[in-house]
Amino acid sequence: MHYSETSCLCGSVKITAENINPNFTVCHCQSYRTWGGAPFFSVKCGNQVKIEGENKLKMYKSSSWASRGFCSECGTHLFYKFKETGEYNMPAGLFPNLEGSKMDMQYFSDMRPSYYCFTNEAKEMITEEIMAYFADDA
Repeated sequence: MHYSETSCLCGSVKITAENINPNFTVCHCQSYRTWGGAPFFSVKCGNQVKIEGENKLKMYKSSSWASRGFCSECGTHLFYKFKETGEYNMPAGLFPNLEGSKMDMQYFSDMRPSYYCFTNEAKEMITEEIMAYFADDA
């Protein structure tokens, strides 16, 4: 686990994450590809996260189980927060110095468009598996 401090592009929102798992996941869902123009590369940060500048933090409820947070000033994507656990997944790019990072999982792998692919070996979950996993939280 890693400890790190980071901020959005303009510096209005500052984040301290105490327990960053350096193994990253990739989500291929249409929501992420629409939100950021690409799949979402994220690291799990647990719920020991401190956020400064909350007056510039905008939240969007993107599903029945989670919300996305971003800076209302510069638009930087800051996190995906699970409603039930309060845990954060944050863009891997916010933490450029994570040592030993490797791809651990690909979510919505059945939604991955044909114009890109990864050669990393990682577990994969298709839409049906993910919807079943979160069915009780809906």
